[in-house]
Amino acid sequence: MSTASSSSSFDLTDLGWDGAWSATLDSARAVLGGGPPARVARVDLGSAILLAADGARRAALPPGVTVAVGDWVVARPALVAGALPRRSALVRRAAGPGLRAQTLAANVDTVLVLVAADGRVTPRSVERYVTLVWESGATPVVVLTKADLVTGADLDSAVDRLEPACAGVARHVVSALTGAGLDELAAYAGRGRTVALLGASGAGKSTLVNHFTGAALATGPVRGDGRGRHTTTHRELVPLPGGGVLVDTPGLREVGLWPGGDGVDRTFAEITVLLGQCRFTDCTHRAEPGCALRAAVADGRVTEERLAAWRKLGRELDRLAARDDPGLAARLRGEQRRLHRQTAQARKQWTRTRKGR
Repeated sequence: MSTASSSSSFDLTDLGWDGAWSATLDSARAVLGGGPPARVARVDLGSAILLAADGARRAALPPGVTVAVGDWVVARPALVAGALPRRSALVRRAAGPGLRAQTLAANVDTVLVLVAADGRVTPRSVERYVTLVWESGATPVVVLTKADLVTGADLDSAVDRLEPACAGVARHVVSALTGAGLDELAAYAGRGRTVALLGASGAGKSTLVNHFTGAALATGPVRGDGRGRHTTTHRELVPLPGGGVLVDTPGLREVGLWPGGDGVDRTFAEITVLLGQCRFTDCTHRAEPGCALRAAVADGRVTEERLAAWRKLGRELDRLAARDDPGLAARLRGEQRRLHRQTAQARKQWTRTRKGR
């Protein structure tokens, strides 16, 4: 156990406990039974490390009890009775074959999405991270790190590339080496607040953990491709000196989405606002007359890249949601058939036009 073991007791208010959680606990006791509340700092095979008023300890997870880092649980002396209902859940589609949900963290207020300025700054990747966070119920904040490792012109270029992907999302440019911009991030932490860090390996997560906690966590050398070796191999909730907690996570290689909220709508707000303005209520936003979205693309209010990304992420979430929703599955099949017909008609028209030349 790391930072979590350094204290013999914890003020639960520092960790995020409040009156609403107390009311939730009272309601849950009929199912979970008695026991004090505790917050999950780390989950291992068959057990979890808990932070409670009387300190940090390891408790067993009985069969059928599943928890995630950040959960509030009812704790017995050496056993987790169960978790309280979550306010937010950062969930992704698990890496590898099959369709499984993986909860990265629970009850998070703000997620700092870290992007290294000296790496590949891709708006499409940031859109995916931001959508993941909005789906969770938390608030995303995009942080461009390692600003000291690129020239001023390259930094400006990276900021410009990120701008379309950050509609309605706060952005910060920071340098852990010079300290530039780090004070701005302090506003997201504080007593009772939970902040999580997400990003690819080498994005500077461990360095930011060092800044927030004042601890010297190990960081690995940067690889030749600039992605770095992140030494965090598990998710862990770390109490902060001034109150509040930080959730550190390993670098993510895959950011598969999982349905749960209105993430796509919020990430692509400039598109969402146009969807009800089309002439036809069943507009596919491809070739119909009076399409407000196509008109916005034509006059530059929406880029073709953003439109394509909106379609892709929306389809991804719809396909997952349709597995448990027969009505949605039928609607998606109908839209696919209509799209095929429109494509075939467009090809026929193109062929007739060429023959008429």
